[in-house]
Amino acid sequence: MADTATTLPPAHGAPRFDVRNILTRYGAWIALALLILVNLAITPNFATWQTLNVNLTQVCAIVIVGVGMTLVIATGGIDLSVGALMAIAGALAPLIFLGKLFPLPHPAVGIALAFVVPVLVAAALGWFNGWLVTRLRIQPIIATLVLFIAGRGIAQVFTNGNLQVFNLPSFQFIGLGRVFGIPFQAILMIIIVAAAAWMLRRTVFGRQILAIGGNEKAARLSGIHVASVKQRVYLISGLLSGIAGLIVIARNSAADANLVGLGMELDAIAAVAVGGTLLTGGRATVIGTLVGALIIQLVRYTLLANGVPDAAALVAKAAIIVLAVWLQRQSHR
Repeated sequence: MADTATTLPPAHGAPRFDVRNILTRYGAWIALALLILVNLAITPNFATWQTLNVNLTQVCAIVIVGVGMTLVIATGGIDLSVGALMAIAGALAPLIFLGKLFPLPHPAVGIALAFVVPVLVAAALGWFNGWLVTRLRIQPIIATLVLFIAGRGIAQVFTNGNLQVFNLPSFQFIGLGRVFGIPFQAILMIIIVAAAAWMLRRTVFGRQILAIGGNEKAARLSGIHVASVKQRVYLISGLLSGIAGLIVIARNSAADANLVGLGMELDAIAAVAVGGTLLTGGRATVIGTLVGALIIQLVRYTLLANGVPDAAALVAKAAIIVLAVWLQRQSHR
């Protein structure tokens, strides 16, 4: 009787080193490390606390908004309204603690309400985005375009287009305060990143987000309430945008409805893409978004600190996004 056993091919040594796979999985970390090394070599005074403080304060709002954007993109959506929601929250807060909306029984009440009400309003508008997407079946890019266009106009109506200048240390602590020498906004950013990363990895809600982004029809058939999950994700995105708006106006000691959050949606999407979150949904990394935001900030800082015009930084940012998307496409081949 003939021997029918299958003979395995001989081994050819260790597995081949796959550069493409390494770049796909760890490209953002490698890029961040290279940027730090380049700056240490060519940028004057880079290794100082002042430089670290400047970059941290510039990146915190981007990361906080980027966390919400990561969750939205993980479901297969997009949120173009985050900058406008920042403007709305930033416009409401001074109106509240300055007593322009309603009389205040005590200044402390105005400060407390200035922290709570604008964030809740931004969260409610985020939920409205989710409602348009889930109930009216509008494409996310169109649904969020509504507030992208109208939101900043709403903020300008609140303030009559005027710049609101203030000096209120108890409110500005969120943007200028320090705890043991560390900027409070950086501590808040780390808490938000850690909480979102834990939620995505360890909770049923996090797994539902990824399941919907991976295959919405299969997720629905498995019993996941897709509409509810998406609405909560857009609500979280709006809430985080409101927090970022308060940080920005507190840092600037002024609220300008024309400028607060301007272009933030693009920075957040760029951070998400560079960080490795799949833009078609189903795979997300909040830590990657943090790394992506740091890369974008460091590229801009490196160019400006070495005398390159800001316009070139925009070109560099676009090139980084193209490279990140290309690496994502390579990982699917």
